[in-house]
Amino acid sequence: MSNPAVDSLPLIARSQTIDDPGPLLELLPPEDAFAWLHGGDGLVGWGRVAEIEPVGEGRFAEASAWWKDLSARAVVRDPVQVPGSGLVAFASLSFGSHAQDSDDPNAGLGHSRLVVPEVVFGRRNGTSWVTVIGSGLQALPDAEPAPAPAPVESAEFSDGSIEQSRWPDVVAEAIKRIESGALDKVVLARDVIARFAEPLDVRWPLHRLSEAYPACWTFHVDGFFGATPEMLVRLERGLVTSRVLAGTIRRTGDDTHDLALAASLARSSKDLEEHEYAVRSVADALASHCKSMNVPESPFVLHLPNVMHLATDVTGVIAEPAAALDLLSALRPSAAVGGTPTETAVRLIEELEGMDRGRYAGPVGWVSATGDGEFGIGLRSAQISRDGRSARLFAGCGIVSDSRPEAELAESNAKLEPVRSALQR
Repeated sequence: MSNPAVDSLPLIARSQTIDDPGPLLELLPPEDAFAWLHGGDGLVGWGRVAEIEPVGEGRFAEASAWWKDLSARAVVRDPVQVPGSGLVAFASLSFGSHAQDSDDPNAGLGHSRLVVPEVVFGRRNGTSWVTVIGSGLQALPDAEPAPAPAPVESAEFSDGSIEQSRWPDVVAEAIKRIESGALDKVVLARDVIARFAEPLDVRWPLHRLSEAYPACWTFHVDGFFGATPEMLVRLERGLVTSRVLAGTIRRTGDDTHDLALAASLARSSKDLEEHEYAVRSVADALASHCKSMNVPESPFVLHLPNVMHLATDVTGVIAEPAAALDLLSALRPSAAVGGTPTETAVRLIEELEGMDRGRYAGPVGWVSATGDGEFGIGLRSAQISRDGRSARLFAGCGIVSDSRPEAELAESNAKLEPVRSALQR
């Protein structure tokens, strides 16, 4: 779904370098705010001049075709010439192709979104800029801090689609299917509901996530927010990068003990098996698009404040001109969020999870008029309800034959912790 009246007009995008505006999140207004930040750099934007809500199995192709048409007709004045300047759209695409039940008051929240904002402020490697986008020439706004976000006064948490006490049984059933030879790996997720006394100002958890997890990509697109550690695809001037995470262990806060845990994670046959499936799925998906690739033989251990992951950075050189949105179609869903074989794993997810993932575990990020862009996987995330008084928090775990149900429950709780903590004062 898009806006035909707006889409029929060619857009004008104008970028200009500016002095460093300071923390980008402090510029965001409370309404129509978008964010994609990593270590303080990135993009924030607000307003909307064009948007589309593609649904169904063809949502990636629909989104890509709409964006290419919009970009081809746009007038872009971009002397800044850095990734993220010029015409951009913020995007968040659903994990699955099923639409939510229309009787649900929150129906449609899980649908894919591409939104072209009116104003974007960005910073990358010491260069700061502002972009304005519209159907005519507009004045460039000043970088003025917005009113501070309202803190979360209280948040009450409760089980979501499946009670926490029942989730190990769901994992056990998945292990049975794996042991039967039906599949090699499946990623199962669970949700937790947070309820608030007052409508949530999303800028509050965004500030807290950005401060606590600077090595992650903090994001917000139309009520879907979080801080993901996993870069699904970055396309920049012909070079494609994907960071694959699979295999997790919780940190204790004791540095010496955590180093020992990191060493055990790097040797864990269960976690290495899970990681190998994920790396292979990404490498296979990108191979047909690349003329050369680098796939490291062994993962490294990525240290985050709450957990540690096995990680591998897969890189390649694109064989022919391509767009980030097109690569997303080839990559979704990877074994890191779906399983192996993919079709069997997705069917098992639909059977066992008992919930609609919506945009959880789908791609989230931004795309430029050149086709370049950055998309993470929507992990460590939550979806805000229409009235702002509740949110669904999500976390998932990769299940293989050596998985233990209680350990997977503990891992899911560790992965819920970043957003859960960000929703408290």
